[in-house]
Amino acid sequence: MDSLGHRLITSSHPRHSPAIYHSLMNLTSPVTSISGVGTIMARKLAKLDIHTVFDLLYHLPFRYEDRRLVSPAARVQVGETLTVIGHISAVTNIFTKNGKRLQTATLTDDSGTLPVIWFNQMYLSRVFETGDVVSLYGKVDFFNRKPTLISPEYDFSTQAKIIPVYPETAGLSSKWLRTKIQSVLASLPDISPLHAQSLNQVHLPNSLEVVEPARQDLAFDELLLLQTRALLHRRKWQTTRLAHPFAVDQEKVLQFVASLPFVLTPSQNQAIKEILSDLSQPYPMNRLLEGDVGSGKTVVAAIAAYIAHLNGFQTLLLAPTQILAHQHFQTLTALGLKTGLVTASSKTLGTVLVGTHALLSKSLQLNKVGLVVIDEQHRFGVTQRSLAAAKGDSPHILTMTATPIPRTVALTLYGDLDLSILDSVPGRIPIKTWVVPEEKRTAAYEWIKKQNTQVFIVCPFIEESETLTSVKSAKAEFERLKDIFSELKLGLLHGKLKAKDKEQVIAKFRAGEYHMLVATPVVEVGIDIPSATIMVIEGAERFGLAQLHQLRGRVGRSDVQSYCLLFSDIPSPRLKSLETHHSGAELAEIDLKLRGAGDIYGTSQHGIPNFKVAKYADFSLIPTALAAAVKLLPDLDKLPLLKDLVETDKIIPA
Repeated sequence: MDSLGHRLITSSHPRHSPAIYHSLMNLTSPVTSISGVGTIMARKLAKLDIHTVFDLLYHLPFRYEDRRLVSPAARVQVGETLTVIGHISAVTNIFTKNGKRLQTATLTDDSGTLPVIWFNQMYLSRVFETGDVVSLYGKVDFFNRKPTLISPEYDFSTQAKIIPVYPETAGLSSKWLRTKIQSVLASLPDISPLHAQSLNQVHLPNSLEVVEPARQDLAFDELLLLQTRALLHRRKWQTTRLAHPFAVDQEKVLQFVASLPFVLTPSQNQAIKEILSDLSQPYPMNRLLEGDVGSGKTVVAAIAAYIAHLNGFQTLLLAPTQILAHQHFQTLTALGLKTGLVTASSKTLGTVLVGTHALLSKSLQLNKVGLVVIDEQHRFGVTQRSLAAAKGDSPHILTMTATPIPRTVALTLYGDLDLSILDSVPGRIPIKTWVVPEEKRTAAYEWIKKQNTQVFIVCPFIEESETLTSVKSAKAEFERLKDIFSELKLGLLHGKLKAKDKEQVIAKFRAGEYHMLVATPVVEVGIDIPSATIMVIEGAERFGLAQLHQLRGRVGRSDVQSYCLLFSDIPSPRLKSLETHHSGAELAEIDLKLRGAGDIYGTSQHGIPNFKVAKYADFSLIPTALAAAVKLLPDLDKLPLLKDLVETDKIIPA
């Protein structure tokens, strides 16, 4: 693979010459710097996420037309899409009775003639002169009862070619894009060994065999630059911030662990070892703790908070919802930590403070903050996360997530963080999961009635949708189910309820006053009801596997067999995978392969890069790209323009 990873590490490579870096910088010029691209075309290009010269060059074809095989004009067959080369007659404009404007011509080669017709392209009469040799590519159909080449593309170059076909938008044809891309490639002859060969092979291939290796080279380069940026962020974090290194009293840690009413799993012990090592460093910890619902992330965070307490520092635990904040407060209090709860409506103090956005209030007086734990960081904006990190004097940062993320994606999403994974759920009986088609709905309801247990019923929306009439809404389903389960008491929970009302509904469900809780996906995080053993998910096809797995994790929290029923009227092998897979990581890999990272995690929520080249199949290159970035990083200061590209995101947009 002749990619950036192999080319950059050798300092003698010509890519390091100033002239080449100058051409790289030209890639960041706006598209209006390209001849023939004004503000109107720039607005159209923006719809394709093309804003710079780089964006245009990395707008890759989605397929290719092989026009190298030339057909004899007199022996074409109706229905064929083909290339013919020959002499063209003058174009004649014809006006039909119904107002259509046709342009007709005849192409002649050694085999004979072929009629050609275009529609509403009057300018063609000025393009062709009688006897011009042209190459035409299009589809043959009947016109006036004769096989005719309909609206073909034309080219005065008669060299047979492989033609790239690009994603289009209104007012921007693939041909226009092809012409502009080729002109840019021609005008930047020293675009650098970083891109030139691979870009030419992708946009101007001389054979189809070179396309995929060239695309893989560009994908690797994209991943490498992304990893280099992440490593640079990490290096800055470690060299520009000074933290308080915590003394780790191993004996007291062992005593704390021994006091727990359960035995830690091997992955919990490993995560604790990694975190304690981070806490002892003179620079702030910046670690992501990933684990399924029920894998024991909170107890790992509790041990870190305990170490902070032993060193005289306070811990903040930032939760995205009041429900989850209360859950953490109860868990940490039960573990013996002096825990306070800070919400918009109340405040209690402790060595560990748990809360929502209220923790970030400037009016909140805090003692020495040495550790900040952020639960489900993607649910907070960048500004809120920065505020949390700014609390105290460069506190250690531990981020937790129950969103199952494959390791390769985690390296991409959170490349500047260290990663600890809890890969087992202690003491949990696997949840039996079934996909339920519409025709079995009534039977499923009858089965639920016989189970004599508490049930979650999750709907995609709060209100009924005017456009998605077939999708269940929580409010409408609540009213409908009250009739079907008339002997049971039902509660309703959704995001528009006031915090106090949410807490009241959950408290009643926990106390057994409600048999069923009809809810939106607000139950995805932080509701722990061990007595609930059935999860029903309406419109399951509307959720990703990762989210379905998290919703399923709301049950199965006791030693009683639990069940998850996925109601869907759309047959889906993707949903069926939940019947046989119980690992969040495995399901995330399946979802990633089927839908792509952006669809699963959301580009704005999780900050996943909007890749222009790399796709799921290329994610296996991430470890290699990371290794290459590690080798590259020590020399980055000697390569100021490359460093600028990485630092200012001029190559890979964030």
